[in-house]
Amino acid sequence: MTLTPSSDLISIDLFAGAGGLSEGLEEAGFHTLFASEIVPQYAETYARNHPSAKVCVEDIRKTDPERVRRELGLEKGQLDLVAGGPPCQGFSINAPVRSNEDPRNHLFREYLRYVDAFQPRAILIENVPGLVSFEHGGTLHAILDALADLGYGADVHILGAPYYGVPQMRWRTIILGLRGAVIPQSAWPEPTRHAPVRANFTTTFDGRQIVKQPSPETDAPFTTLREAIGDLPSLQNGERGEAVKEYPVRPQCDYQRALRRGSIGVLNHEAPRLSAVNMQRLNYIQQGGNWTDIPDELLPKGMRKARKSDHTKRYGRPMWDGLSSTILTKCDPHWGAFFHPDQNRAFTVREAARIQSFPDHYVFTGSQAEQYAQVGNAVPPLLALAVGTSLSAVLKEA
Repeated sequence: MTLTPSSDLISIDLFAGAGGLSEGLEEAGFHTLFASEIVPQYAETYARNHPSAKVCVEDIRKTDPERVRRELGLEKGQLDLVAGGPPCQGFSINAPVRSNEDPRNHLFREYLRYVDAFQPRAILIENVPGLVSFEHGGTLHAILDALADLGYGADVHILGAPYYGVPQMRWRTIILGLRGAVIPQSAWPEPTRHAPVRANFTTTFDGRQIVKQPSPETDAPFTTLREAIGDLPSLQNGERGEAVKEYPVRPQCDYQRALRRGSIGVLNHEAPRLSAVNMQRLNYIQQGGNWTDIPDELLPKGMRKARKSDHTKRYGRPMWDGLSSTILTKCDPHWGAFFHPDQNRAFTVREAARIQSFPDHYVFTGSQAEQYAQVGNAVPPLLALAVGTSLSAVLKEA
């Protein structure tokens, strides 16, 4: 995914992380001028992959959004989009004591400060699905009210990443708003694929369904794990190899062709070293299996009395023709299905990035642990592309 020459919309990205949201938005035609990210290693990765953006590596509470706007040469109202994933769960106008004590609240207020300073045409906020039910919906109401006070007609939907081609079970809450207008429902992308996923969270807000579901006519299949990573080089447990590896085969599907575009080879593809006991456990797990296949004497003590119906993703080896489970900040088999389908090792950073829909030219910097965290915390670029494309169409019609 690269910035298209026809980009004519401009945006900034707050709480930008390693840049997954910006990557998808840029493919949709938004040119990111500025990004704010407090973690230096995340910011380094962002800057490496988005060289035209000014990256601010500082506590956002110490920044002056008016100064940032002037340095970017923008007048109020000239920016098209303020995007970002601010922590929202501490924000509530109905809980003043908590409001003063919870630092997450202040971080969301920083997002509002930038909206006030730039007065963009549109806003985009992404968060976890649990935001909808937090404080029985009070936090989400407070967010929408705060945006309304700044002149934005905002609304919310929960989007399933596999419905847009991302090969994993991942859900995100997306808030969109327009300055001086009600955001139309067309601003949220319609699902383009079906997928075997079910919501395990609150799916209604103010009595209405807010999860975007595929229509009965949607017959395109989801992207499988094989399509996501099946063309990458084989590795042994703990094998590092060359920093840039050759592809062992030609791309086998559209997903692989798209993510290889612009790549010089396979980067960030080094197998973490599993412990001896994890390698023993792995010998008992076939595709589709999990911790329940491991003999009791090899299980961690805390899991030996667990019910077989619990923790079904732990020590899992996913199916080639299924979806990956949600990529976390650690591809640690103890926490999820992160064993490779047929190689005796865990997922590499590149495989996690492929499952998140990052293109192969996207370079992750820092230690291996830092790279996993950057990938796991990111918005899948393909999901961001879908949202950016539909929002772009709304802005161009306005």
